[in-house]
Amino acid sequence: MTSLLDLLAVPPALLALGEPTHGESAFLQIRNETFMSLAVQGYRSIALESDRAAGLIANEFVQGSTAVTLDRALTEGFSHGFGGAPANRDLLLRMREWNAGRPSSERLTFHGFDAPLEIEGAPSPRPYLIRTCEFLGLDRSTEIDDLIGDEARWSDTAAIWEPGRSIGRSADAQRLRVIADELLIELYLNAPRLAEGWPAAFVQAMSAVAVLRYHAAAAAPLEREERFARLAGVRDALMAENLLQIRSAEAHRGPTLVFAHNTHLQRQSSTMTMAGKDVSWAGAGAIVASLLNDRYAVIVGSLGASPALGIGAPARSTYEGRLQRGSMLPRYVRAAEIPAAERRTHDHRYFPLDQATIDHADAVLHIPTGVDAAMLADRILALPGVEQIVTNEENGSPEGASGERFFYVGPDRRQPFATIVDHDVPGFDDASQLDRPGVFRLNLDLGRAEFERLFGFPPKAFEEHRQEFDFARLDTVVPHPGYALYGFGSIVMPGPHLLPEIDRLLAIAHGRAVDRHERAARRAADQPD
Repeated sequence: MTSLLDLLAVPPALLALGEPTHGESAFLQIRNETFMSLAVQGYRSIALESDRAAGLIANEFVQGSTAVTLDRALTEGFSHGFGGAPANRDLLLRMREWNAGRPSSERLTFHGFDAPLEIEGAPSPRPYLIRTCEFLGLDRSTEIDDLIGDEARWSDTAAIWEPGRSIGRSADAQRLRVIADELLIELYLNAPRLAEGWPAAFVQAMSAVAVLRYHAAAAAPLEREERFARLAGVRDALMAENLLQIRSAEAHRGPTLVFAHNTHLQRQSSTMTMAGKDVSWAGAGAIVASLLNDRYAVIVGSLGASPALGIGAPARSTYEGRLQRGSMLPRYVRAAEIPAAERRTHDHRYFPLDQATIDHADAVLHIPTGVDAAMLADRILALPGVEQIVTNEENGSPEGASGERFFYVGPDRRQPFATIVDHDVPGFDDASQLDRPGVFRLNLDLGRAEFERLFGFPPKAFEEHRQEFDFARLDTVVPHPGYALYGFGSIVMPGPHLLPEIDRLLAIAHGRAVDRHERAARRAADQPD
């Protein structure tokens, strides 16, 4: 792909990379590759659409802390369920590996930049207030607990649509806002003696302020459509505030990559039609762009098809359809080079490109298709003479392992040249963590020569090198954790940018299978009747 920075006239301090939908792993996988490439060029931080306070836990892991495990970093360090995305596991591990042994000026930092809330509700501010008090050595827990009262008052999702049910403008909430403000003042007053840990405590205090602001907005007596726009706008304003604070903290170390949904990063206002009425609000990108000017750049994401989300190929007359014509590989395109086209039909799974989005973007990242097991199977079956066996109980597959695919050339079923699997075999082949939702692995018979070319040692030496590989990492060709001794390699959830390499390796594996089949046929022909 074209280097992302080559597309930008001015190197930004805050580079935003958007995705048009949540749930298509290809965007996260390309984001990871992009960020690690940018790290080589001086980028030192990444900010994701995830709770900023929770992100402190993920960053502890990234910084090498032994007190935070990877599992904890994923379960507690992300919001919106994003810790379950396999690509986010890879991101944290790669950042931690980069940081090992490097000075602070070169280390990578992980940030969330969202408030600790969902569009349909927010928690109470209690944990954030208590953590701030603990840092300051203050005991105000009784007062705070009395004002919080029943937590259900705060978590009532119906309050988002019924202002009369919201606690946001009650006397208790107003008093809590005063306490949060007082704690912020105390943080600044005590900064000289509490410099260590101060930034994290500040994030906790600001998280309390954020949820109280959101609850106050939920209590505003507005019509349904106006309420949605107001709450969406408040959330984006909180995001923008966090981004500006993150940028201030990171300014002396290097630029920051931001990754989120397009609607949070685009320069123009966000719009939505509800009950036939158009509503709009300034998104985080619109706010930040107006304040940072050319120090902010945005690359919006565009998607052709997504097997994982059930999104089919776009019509050729749409923006996405025209972007498909140039290449079936992911690519960055300058926004100014994209001609006018039709807008794709919008549904809840995908926010399509339109002229306004392109006009206000610096570039577009277009991914023609996501990759799933069925797509790879079709690619393999297109090779000459290939037959597929899909495991099920009738053909003797183990319980829980149905649906795995084995590919052969000729009638011999002893050795497939490729397999696609999505189940662990406990005690034998579980290093790839294939029991994670949506995760699959492509296995290929590479042969000794290609195996040694890729990994630098022959198959027979695999056990001496086993500890060098993370078999659960996505987008990476590694020795097969169970069959490396036989020259097999594997790739967990390859992204679309790896398709050329997959095709190359498939050609090798398929060629070996064809050779075996032809040798067997010659031997059979030479045998006397």
